[in-house]
Amino acid sequence: MRIRIAHRTDYRYDPPAASVIQMLRLMPRNHEGQYVVRWRIDVSADARLAAHEDAFGNITHVFSADGPFHELSVEVDGEVETQSNNGVIRGTVERFGPSLFLRDTALTQADEAIRDFAQMVRAERGGTVLSELHGLLDRLHQEMAHEADDAEGAGNAAEAFARKRGPSRDLSHIYIGAAHCLGVPARYVAGYFHPNRGGETQAGHAWVEAFVPGLGWVAFDPAHGFCPTDAHVRVAIGLDALGAAPVRRMRYGQGAETAAVAVKVEQ
Repeated sequence: MRIRIAHRTDYRYDPPAASVIQMLRLMPRNHEGQYVVRWRIDVSADARLAAHEDAFGNITHVFSADGPFHELSVEVDGEVETQSNNGVIRGTVERFGPSLFLRDTALTQADEAIRDFAQMVRAERGGTVLSELHGLLDRLHQEMAHEADDAEGAGNAAEAFARKRGPSRDLSHIYIGAAHCLGVPARYVAGYFHPNRGGETQAGHAWVEAFVPGLGWVAFDPAHGFCPTDAHVRVAIGLDALGAAPVRRMRYGQGAETAAVAVKVEQ
């Protein structure tokens, strides 16, 4: 499938910001099943985008802009060719061994309820790592409501699990915490998802990759209840949403900052 992505974020500052620094993780990489045909990142301010790679091998762009200015826009436009590999991830940049992705963070730390949930899935589907991971996927999709338009979500996996609902970010944090309870390395993936219909949304999408011995990294989308397909565009990985965040920003100057995000994904 050839997927076009248009992702625009408009920032407004009141009073005007003196200067802004941003780090962007908005550029996907090629790997087996994903080829970037074209990709462009534009910033409205007079600034140069400096390309780097972070510790996980994600492509990052950093810029600084001197104001004062009332508004700033960051715009992405690109096309990616995708094909389904049944969730199996190959050909990616791997800077660390799988054991690193057993590390919990404040966002993925499991509480007693998530640990009980994981052990219940093991009792029902235990036998192989892959079976347990599919069991986590099925049960989370059944028990948790995916609220794509919930921009705030919960503070961490435990809060999201108690709420029984949340955006893809929260469901991914729960899945990672539960997988860690079973001793399975798991990591957060930020990207885009093309539904059967296009349209405007408020954010990108998130899912999880877990390590299966003998198979490697396998992707699971707890928001939709299936392994990612050619409808998914993989952009960045991390231990959690902060580590794979599309934008990390800092500004100088007092006052309020508001951001309006529009994402359009179409075939």
